[in-house]
Amino acid sequence: MHSYSEYIQKYVYDMNNLADGGKMKDDFRVSTLGKFFRRYWIDELPMIINLLKGDLKIVGVRPLSSHFLGLYSEELQEKRLHHKPGLIPPFYVDMPKTMEEIQASEMKYLLAHEKSPFMTDFKYFLHACYNIVIRRARSK
Repeated sequence: MHSYSEYIQKYVYDMNNLADGGKMKDDFRVSTLGKFFRRYWIDELPMIINLLKGDLKIVGVRPLSSHFLGLYSEELQEKRLHHKPGLIPPFYVDMPKTMEEIQASEMKYLLAHEKSPFMTDFKYFLHACYNIVIRRARSK
């Protein structure tokens, strides 16, 4: 992304809305190098550093900007605050297309995680790895 891109996030969202999978459509803020990094997941390297530092867990909801968090229901916003963010999101298990489906996917994960943290993360990890490696699932 270009410098200071986060300050115009709401403007870009209002102008373009979201593509399938919850990313911004026609996001002019993403540089050519950024598109390359996203395509080959190089942009995930800082997240791996955060994982090693203990700021993230392997499976969990991804950290969000304040703008995107504001698009979520208050109930989901509150639930997200009580869980450590993760590197592999529930997105890769359910492969939602719309913002409503993304929220439902995250809520389903968080509710299951509250009941059985280890088994939920284990199942989601295996299913997400299968979808990423075998089915070539990608967020667009």
